[in-house]
Amino acid sequence: MSSITPFNVSVADETLDAITTRVSEYPWHEMPVDGGWDFGTNMEYMKELCAYWVSDFDWRNQETEINRFAHYTAPIDGMDIHFIHEKGSGLNPRPLIISHGWPGTIVEFLDFIDLLAHPENHGGNIEDAFDVVAPSLPGFGFSSKPPRPYGPRKMADVFNTLMVDVLGYKTYMAQGGDWGGAISSWLGYDYPSVCAAIHINILTMRHKDPPSGPEEIQWAAQFDKDQLIQDGYRTQQATKPQTLSYAMMDSPVGVAAWILEKMHGWSDITDDNVESVYTKDQLLTNIMVYIVTRTFNTASWIYYGRREEGGRLLSPEGKRVEVPTACALFPKELLAWPPRSYAERIYNITQWTEMPRGGHFAAMEEPDLLIEDIRKFARSIDW
Repeated sequence: MSSITPFNVSVADETLDAITTRVSEYPWHEMPVDGGWDFGTNMEYMKELCAYWVSDFDWRNQETEINRFAHYTAPIDGMDIHFIHEKGSGLNPRPLIISHGWPGTIVEFLDFIDLLAHPENHGGNIEDAFDVVAPSLPGFGFSSKPPRPYGPRKMADVFNTLMVDVLGYKTYMAQGGDWGGAISSWLGYDYPSVCAAIHINILTMRHKDPPSGPEEIQWAAQFDKDQLIQDGYRTQQATKPQTLSYAMMDSPVGVAAWILEKMHGWSDITDDNVESVYTKDQLLTNIMVYIVTRTFNTASWIYYGRREEGGRLLSPEGKRVEVPTACALFPKELLAWPPRSYAERIYNITQWTEMPRGGHFAAMEEPDLLIEDIRKFARSIDW
């Protein structure tokens, strides 16, 4: 087993003071008078959020919340990979690795980990407990930066090493949304002897054959139409991420606006209000992880890495993920789910749940719906 080092999140006062100064001195510019959120992040809300950031946001309180879990780092592939490892309750908690995506961090899971690890504390059954492993993706947050872009398949290799060689698990389950869904897919595809099952709340992969039949063809056409308005950030980060980095690494407000637009546009909000789902503290804590670790740049590399790995295509031969797969379909998911007929060409789907509400950041938006679906699926798996 590799060496494991305890880790504590602790940001220097000088770093926090510098961020506050940069935010307070931001030179506000202009936006279209009828813009709302249509042109990008709404400036009125950004000014409101930044005023709160400077005067009321307390990173130290959030740091304490993050540190209530056991954090570690382990050397893998020349990097120090950070992860939370929360041992589950009871006699036989099942190992589960949960992977975030972009623009997320482990902050997505702060209210979710305890539900997974200690269900008896939340009205659940102790027999549903998991050993929860929640890593920061390579290049994200508190994990080291890779030497060059890693895509989700390479990250899956790192995470399998974490689960098997570092933590010593003989078998485990993987769960994820956003990039975590892609990573989980590759874990199931490349490591079926140890990854017993995967649970995903996004479908990022594609089959080699085009959609067939009216329903699948209609989905594909609508998907392409819906993504036109989203392709700007994705194309930039998949082709020229370094150019973007020079502005973002110099501007906390720029990082906040870039991320906030996604939290607003990809979530199941009401009345166009991002705070109908998230608090300012949740939004800013997630944003701050990128800023205090100076990882906005290297986190964006995953898009470049995925393109180098072959994009969305799972298998040029048309193979699929054969381990049992659960799909949780949240209605406001950015990447609209295909018909089940298409998804089943990519995965061995044994559970298919259409959720009544929720969007892209399911662990934050609808933790109760997601946790019950994960528990139900885990009970069906032959461990």
